[in-house]
Amino acid sequence: MPTHYIQANTGGRLHPASEPSISPLNRGFLYGDAIYEVWRTYHGIIFAWEEHWERLRSSALALHISLEFTPGQVLSEIRRTVAAYRATVPGPGELYIRLQITRGAGPIGLDTALADKADFLILVQPCPEISAERLRAGLRLSVATSLRRNPVLSLDPAWKTGNYLNNLLCLREARARGFDDVVILNFSGEVAEASVSNIAFAKGGRLVTPPLSAGILGGITRRLILGGIAAAAGIAAAEEPVRTGDFPSMDECFLLSTTKDVVPVGEIDGIAFKLGPDSVAMRLKKGFADAAAGYASAHPDLAA
Repeated sequence: MPTHYIQANTGGRLHPASEPSISPLNRGFLYGDAIYEVWRTYHGIIFAWEEHWERLRSSALALHISLEFTPGQVLSEIRRTVAAYRATVPGPGELYIRLQITRGAGPIGLDTALADKADFLILVQPCPEISAERLRAGLRLSVATSLRRNPVLSLDPAWKTGNYLNNLLCLREARARGFDDVVILNFSGEVAEASVSNIAFAKGGRLVTPPLSAGILGGITRRLILGGIAAAAGIAAAEEPVRTGDFPSMDECFLLSTTKDVVPVGEIDGIAFKLGPDSVAMRLKKGFADAAAGYASAHPDLAA
């Protein structure tokens, strides 16, 4: 049996993800002319379905991609894909669900009018897990020095598109130095985000995270934590610019993402941060788990 099988659904056709499925003229392949969203399950329920769908719709609007699929149609296709995955890899386990929509295919050329019609691709695989050891030791981050976050007036990071070269090259730089992830700065020298995660800090028991104006993706986990999970855990939260010079005064650092929710950071370029079960990060992680469990109980209609 495959140890890491990925199930694909290309325009309604179910197949292993290792099997070719798109035209060489697909604009997502040729130009990164695509948008996407990633959901994960908690307790078998697709979490934050509405929030992710709304962000997908906003990305489509920004790129002038016509969404020809309703939420109900996509949810039905996701369930077909999950069922096919479970038939190949039976058993429990939370899932990672990626939906990518491209502008379609057509003659070679940048003009969007050359595209025929939007298409979709769904990928389902196990949701990545963070080991107890990694939670205990925290991630090691390094600040990118060769590149900055692409500016809002160039290619807005708030759009969740298929163009990830900026993130990819920044992460490559940090990995080449032996670190787990990267801290990307904007053109003003402010902290923006990590490679595929929002970043946050704790100072004096208070959560501090860069504002959207720093040029970041509006993460769903970030939004939910700022929108109530932090307060429910007794943690005050604020959006404030952060610079590298602020790192020594921060007590903690942690990453926020859909697939891993809250992940503590042990250091950034040798500057160490507090870790442990009584940390703000772990209190938030528990609060997020409680919120996800409550969401699952309230949304049996979103069973994968």
